[in-house]
Amino acid sequence: MTETITSHQVRSPVAPPALGGLGLFTVLLAAALPLIDFFIVNVALPTIGADLSASESVLELVVSGYGLAYAVLLVLGGRLGDLFGRRRFFLGGMAAFGLTSLACGLAPTAWTLVAARVAQGAASAAMLPQVLATIQAATAGPRRAKAMGLYGATAGLSMVLGQILGGVLVAADIAGTGWRAVFLVNVPVVLVGLVLAARAVPETRARRPEPVDGPGTVLLAAALLTLLVPLTEGRASGWPLWTWLSLAAFPGVAAAFYAVERRADRLGRTPLVPPSLFALVSLRRGLVMILPFSVGFSGFMFVIAVALQEGAGLGPVQAGLALAPLAVTFLVTSIAGPRLITRYGTRVVTAGALLQALGIALIALAAWRSWPDLGLLALLPGGAVAGVGQALQLPVIFRIVLSEVPSARAGVGSGVMTTTQQSALALGVATLGTLFLSLVPGLGMRDALITTLLVQLGAIAVTGLLSLRLPRTID
Repeated sequence: MTETITSHQVRSPVAPPALGGLGLFTVLLAAALPLIDFFIVNVALPTIGADLSASESVLELVVSGYGLAYAVLLVLGGRLGDLFGRRRFFLGGMAAFGLTSLACGLAPTAWTLVAARVAQGAASAAMLPQVLATIQAATAGPRRAKAMGLYGATAGLSMVLGQILGGVLVAADIAGTGWRAVFLVNVPVVLVGLVLAARAVPETRARRPEPVDGPGTVLLAAALLTLLVPLTEGRASGWPLWTWLSLAAFPGVAAAFYAVERRADRLGRTPLVPPSLFALVSLRRGLVMILPFSVGFSGFMFVIAVALQEGAGLGPVQAGLALAPLAVTFLVTSIAGPRLITRYGTRVVTAGALLQALGIALIALAAWRSWPDLGLLALLPGGAVAGVGQALQLPVIFRIVLSEVPSARAGVGSGVMTTTQQSALALGVATLGTLFLSLVPGLGMRDALITTLLVQLGAIAVTGLLSLRLPRTID
């Protein structure tokens, strides 16, 4: 009996805390909020500009300020969760997200709104990495695969629903709040999430917490800022000299970051982004695929919102609901996704890229034939097919990225993945959005939209080709 008890005592400490159904629902709810808020303002920007007398450059800061703070601090948020406890940081980040959402909704001026959005992005960076890290640390086997699939489905659906919800809330003008409702709606959701999280989300942390890497944190922030700030603000500012100097500085800053992290790794220290992490083939290949997928997705969402409102003359509700077919087919396909992956493996990603390309081509054809009558019915075939294609890609790519990351580095692994995704989302708005808006004066809204969609097809083709290098099966 003594031997039995001793064996049990040896085994029991290594059992991970369980993440139950309610806990999984809670962390997925939290995962949806930051992505919804990245896209929810797209259809609200014209109303915000009119109400707060904001210039185009300031309105771009409402979008990019949030995205930049979010992207720059994600890896740090993951590391701090590993260090101080993921549940604790999750609760703190969620509470901060609710408070900053309230500040956005009550902002009296455009610059106050920009400041509140930057703070909201920082809160998102504290909260979101804990979602993936908790799933990695508190689930295993088929349950982890299912949870990761649901996370990917939640992420993709949130990006579409954010735009739809934004249009509905602006038009509803609840209690005279107008555009402010797109931020105030977060407050009751956060309150519910905090109550559920306190009950159902287990505490996890790295067994050997790694201290914060100060030089790496500063250099990563500098590298992302030198790249993303000029790209997001350059067109609205007229591409002044500082934008070109910033872009020129990016390669040097990025190289310095890599050198500092590699040296720390070789000396046995704890770099912010351990270069040894990229020795994982699944993580490396998955991150490369996230870039073109997210660039194309966010660029499309921004461009279609502008084209439908300013070109086709749709109101915010009609512009948002025009994407409803994409959301519906994404949701339905995501539910069937795990069974398809079990049967066909990662080739579903290749099939998804082909279907997404077909959907985008159908949308471009609809714009060419029906402009300016480009509403729900005209976009239905293309949107429905594109939604199926996107749902076959995003959840699988997320699973691939984190499939081999050890639990002890779940926070930094999830931080690297979400940083890559968020940076690519910001790049999509900056590159495809800038291309579209630059083409409008010369080509007109329709041809500018079609040209931008054709460029997006190139990004989809890159994702499809990269998917051919994936292993046939994933855990």
